[in-house]
Amino acid sequence: QVQLVESGGGSVQAGGSLRLSCTGPGRTFRSYVMGWFRQTPGKAREFVGAINWSGDSARYADSVDGRFTISRDNAKSTVYLQMNSLKPEDTAVYSCAASTRWTIGSNWRLLSSWPGIDKYNFWGRGTQVTVSS
Repeated sequence: QVQLVESGGGSVQAGGSLRLSCTGPGRTFRSYVMGWFRQTPGKAREFVGAINWSGDSARYADSVDGRFTISRDNAKSTVYLQMNSLKPEDTAVYSCAASTRWTIGSNWRLLSSWPGIDKYNFWGRGTQVTVSS
């Protein structure tokens, strides 16, 4: 079982920034597409963004594009979610996830190359982010 551990959540005022981290297994981390998701009570889990195995391609939900940035450091087995210009509607539990369900040589410019939410094999427990107005 792959363990993913998130950190960096907390409370911030609207307009502020937070950086979340997610650390995974050392030997296999670089083989995963890593994603970030969020969920609020009573709502379905929502895709935030994802980054490919090498870190040279990422995609984002429209709601966060231009405000959030995903990066990864495979040497540290860590993926980051930098969140800027936070809004109250960003309040949620944020979870990272890892997917092995991608193809070597993928064209990451194509949406079809990225795993859907149901293709993520492993999940962290999440970290709370609260944005006050």
